[in-house]
Amino acid sequence: MKDIFRVAIDGPSGAGKSTIAKAVASGLNIDYIDTGAMYRAIGYKAGREGVAPEEGAALEEMLARTEIDFAGGRIYLDGADVESFIRTPEVSMLASQYSALPSVREKLVELQRDMASRKSVIMDGRDIGTNVLKDAEYKIYLTASAGERAERRCRELEEKGTPQNYEDVLRDIEQRDHNDMTRKLNPLRKADDAIEVDTTGMSIQEVIDRVIDIVYKN
Repeated sequence: MKDIFRVAIDGPSGAGKSTIAKAVASGLNIDYIDTGAMYRAIGYKAGREGVAPEEGAALEEMLARTEIDFAGGRIYLDGADVESFIRTPEVSMLASQYSALPSVREKLVELQRDMASRKSVIMDGRDIGTNVLKDAEYKIYLTASAGERAERRCRELEEKGTPQNYEDVLRDIEQRDHNDMTRKLNPLRKADDAIEVDTTGMSIQEVIDRVIDIVYKN
């Protein structure tokens, strides 16, 4: 392996990307870049400073002086550890609002690329290998059948005490897949040079081992 390398994991909703990426980061002793947390950090900062999504100039100014980094599994916003502040429902709602703005997405992609140029990282999402880190040394397309992903989601919801009907969950997943794969900007697809890992029938540990094996052997 190189001294600095990038691992890009893409795939549909419910494939276990974040769970696998975090575990692989630990196994390889590299930083996991939680892109969702980055949008939360922007929402948190904008809310704290009173910058509304429609305030274009003020938002641009705020973004220009925003730095985000990760270390030890925690997120740092402008040098301060904000991990414990960005996981609230309020910040989640703010993150959803700001993540739809092109200026915010452009800024975060810029920060993600910068982090990946300075240190070894693993990042997961819908367009990491095809857009954010096109030159990543290791690209993995993590997937599973829609039925299996629906079953996993149902188990997760049941454990949380909010069970849902399997058919409804499956329908939602299939709709999400369609939306992700047909959106105009950077749709979900397997990069030409990505290795596909179908996790249907695999345990979490088996998937982790498979991804680490890909990194070590390629």
